[in-house]
Amino acid sequence: MTRWTQMATVVGALGVAAALAFVEPQRFWANWLVWFLFVLTIGLGALFLVALEHLVAAQWSVPVRRCAERVSSLILPVVPIALIALLSLPTLFHKWTGAEAAHHPVVASKAVWLNVPFFAARLLLCLAAWLAGYRVLVSGSRRQDATSDPRFNVRARRFAPAFMALFAISITIVAFDWISSLDPEWYSDIFGVYVFAGTFLAGLSATALAVASLKQRGRLPEVNEHHLYNLGGLLFAFTVFWSYIGFAQYLLIWYADLPEEVVWYKLRIQGDWGAVALLLALIHFLVPFFALITGDAKSGLGRLRRVAALMLFAHLLDLYWLVFPSLGHGVLASWPELAFALMFVGGGLLWLGRAFGRGPDMPIGDPFLAQALEFRR
Repeated sequence: MTRWTQMATVVGALGVAAALAFVEPQRFWANWLVWFLFVLTIGLGALFLVALEHLVAAQWSVPVRRCAERVSSLILPVVPIALIALLSLPTLFHKWTGAEAAHHPVVASKAVWLNVPFFAARLLLCLAAWLAGYRVLVSGSRRQDATSDPRFNVRARRFAPAFMALFAISITIVAFDWISSLDPEWYSDIFGVYVFAGTFLAGLSATALAVASLKQRGRLPEVNEHHLYNLGGLLFAFTVFWSYIGFAQYLLIWYADLPEEVVWYKLRIQGDWGAVALLLALIHFLVPFFALITGDAKSGLGRLRRVAALMLFAHLLDLYWLVFPSLGHGVLASWPELAFALMFVGGGLLWLGRAFGRGPDMPIGDPFLAQALEFRR
């Protein structure tokens, strides 16, 4: 598997290089932005899950926390990916970086926020906050494996509220800077919550997929159906939450019927993009909702794995639907998109394969592990 993944990554990288040379710049950078956001939201969502477990002092999740910690390591390669994404500003975000922005009253009124130096500074601050969270919550957990020092749990629980505040601010910045400002005339007060819902669902799905995959390979024999049930329950709940926020945003904009707001949805529900929106409703809500609605389904290993994989694909499609219509084209899906998929999926799997090959699969130094292994719902 590793050899095929390496080959896919190399082929994808060559395709991405060809896309840089032969594909229009907007399309190239739109693909880069989608995959930057995809990797970021998976890693950041998993880190949020780790912080949430410490914040509420959850014990049932201790045996599966290491999987979330390993998935959150995607925050590390996000740093160079994000810095490269800054090169997309003149191309993708020309509506506020170009000279014509000064002549548009709505865009010009946002110049205090939407300017390149402040934009880059916000990105650097967000990256610093995420790396600090990773160092405290994840690196500290790995060190605890060797020391069994319970003081880590105290530090993590004290740090978790501060990280939640930083997370809330930073994910809102990501939503408004990297997605909403593609169409700077448009705004939605709830858009940050929508991106948060997708981010947490992505991190949770990746964690559930990792847990199910390891258990099927015999690497997490102590994880029982009760742990799986809680993971499935969270996945089910946040599938509904994402759908509620998405529908609430659409309903409010539809009801107000303001020209500067409805134009954003007009691009995304007409023509081919309308079909993508319907597909999102199907695979991002209806299928996982009914697949996980029963109690037994939530703890079923095979079903949990399939639903988690479907949710990751649905999240990628959601990001594609958020970004690509701003180019003014129809649905674009050919060799450049395939090349980006091969490079980022292959590279991500190689990164995670290395992370999952290091150390124990559970936080063996956590003082609550023995109690958590006996958890029954």
